[in-house]
Amino acid sequence: MNYYIFTIEAVMLVIVFTFMIIVPLCKNPVWWIHDYPKDIQEEYFKTHERIPAAPLSKPALVKKAFAVVLAIVVLTLCVWLVGARTFTEGFVISYLLWQIGNWYDCFFLDWVLFANIKKIWLPGTEHMDKAYHQKMYHFVHAIIGMAVGIIPCLMTGLAIHILM
Repeated sequence: MNYYIFTIEAVMLVIVFTFMIIVPLCKNPVWWIHDYPKDIQEEYFKTHERIPAAPLSKPALVKKAFAVVLAIVVLTLCVWLVGARTFTEGFVISYLLWQIGNWYDCFFLDWVLFANIKKIWLPGTEHMDKAYHQKMYHFVHAIIGMAVGIIPCLMTGLAIHILM
């Protein structure tokens, strides 16, 4: 494994991931409503039309399915560039990259940016400062992200195995 390339990829992935999340949130916070804590969603729906907001709603599943397919493609390219040539190498390296993104999302995007940038808060919930600073909610979702990441990383390992 080429650690220099791995480091560059990890940095580039968190930069791209940041823009993929923050730009849509700044333009339309409701776009990611299914990722907001339930109490914030309920407060928002008191003054706005109710839309599908459950994590397993059709809009959420479509967005997340697209993200998983994109992740498999990007991770396959990344692990190949790092030097992975076997299923195990492909899985392990992609899972490391996934976890870097997963925990970066929790500790920085969720705990720092999401909690403090009011521009990405849902309209009508600006008074819910404490709700936006729920660390346990995001930590639990990061644990779930660890489990979810196994699937695209297994697919990445399989892609490397087939391509090599």
